[in-house]
Amino acid sequence: MGKIIAVANQKGGVGKTTTAINLGACLGVLEFKTLLVDLDPQANASSGVGVDPRMVLNGSYEVISGEVDLRDAIVPSSSPNLDILPTNLDLVGAEIELVHAEQRERKLRTALEAVRDDYDFIVLDCSPSLGLLTLNALTAADSVMIPVQCEYFALEGLGKLLNTVKIVQNQLNPSLEVEGILLTMYDTRLRLANQVVEEVRTHFQDLVLQTVIHRNTRLGEAPSHGESIILHDATCKGSINYLNLARELLQKNNMTHIRTEDKYLQS
Repeated sequence: MGKIIAVANQKGGVGKTTTAINLGACLGVLEFKTLLVDLDPQANASSGVGVDPRMVLNGSYEVISGEVDLRDAIVPSSSPNLDILPTNLDLVGAEIELVHAEQRERKLRTALEAVRDDYDFIVLDCSPSLGLLTLNALTAADSVMIPVQCEYFALEGLGKLLNTVKIVQNQLNPSLEVEGILLTMYDTRLRLANQVVEEVRTHFQDLVLQTVIHRNTRLGEAPSHGESIILHDATCKGSINYLNLARELLQKNNMTHIRTEDKYLQS
């Protein structure tokens, strides 16, 4: 049964979609079959792995609304062992349409049950809000990973998101855990970035993942080529960071023994 991880933060521009794409791609490279689910109407996760949102007829909107079976909407990505449930601009209407639906927060959870046994991991790229789409993701997920930018307003909104997680735990998904807080866009040259890292680690302690994602030009270039960073430039800092994140995730979930023959795990 695949582990479902929501990558969420209502604050935009923190590296959420970049993390969802590249964590999924690195898990795939490590030979763990992974499904990436695009739940952001901007469809950046879809285009970031080579799927043109304008050509998506059946995507996450159609699946959540019950129009299409999930298996019929999943397509392969440009990255090995990584499939994607893409989206298109129709997803904008999902928030409004879900308001009066029965079991509205559980639509995605119900849909994912059909394919959960087909994957080792399912990564949910959430929209930058705490609306019904993000609630669907948190209700469906086993855990939530929270990217936090290494800048001045890093802690802004983080408390609100963690409070939302507690509400979901109490009312919708008691088994939901915090996979970890991921520090992103780290620039070693900036004293402020180092201060933010220290502050977040002091404040949240064991909730903070050991891996830190450095600011990297190649990470910004990769989506324009419809590629994950591991395909775009396997030797750059961004690739190394996200491979380390994948390794840390596998170690936390006691899964490293499954693919011990893999050269990336041994490196």
